[in-house]
Amino acid sequence: MPSTGPAAAAARAEFREAMEAKGHAVENARRAEAGLEAAFESGALQKTPILVAMLADLSVALEQDDGQKLGGKSAEAARFILRAISRELDNA
Repeated sequence: MPSTGPAAAAARAEFREAMEAKGHAVENARRAEAGLEAAFESGALQKTPILVAMLADLSVALEQDDGQKLGGKSAEAARFILRAISRELDNA
């Protein structure tokens, strides 16, 4: 059953704002991921198995070695995964 109430609605809106923000897709993805994790920890949203898998995929897309800059394929992968997470958030 999806989470309801003002905290759930705010968490979804904040995720979508971070996802659509101006700026680099990788930085936006990191901010969106952090906000989503905070929403899970606070109980505003409930994790679904699909979200857990998507967040694991996002984590891989955002991995970088020291000094490495992410862009190109990582940015496109992050945008793709964020859109999928956004759709699944209605079930969280």
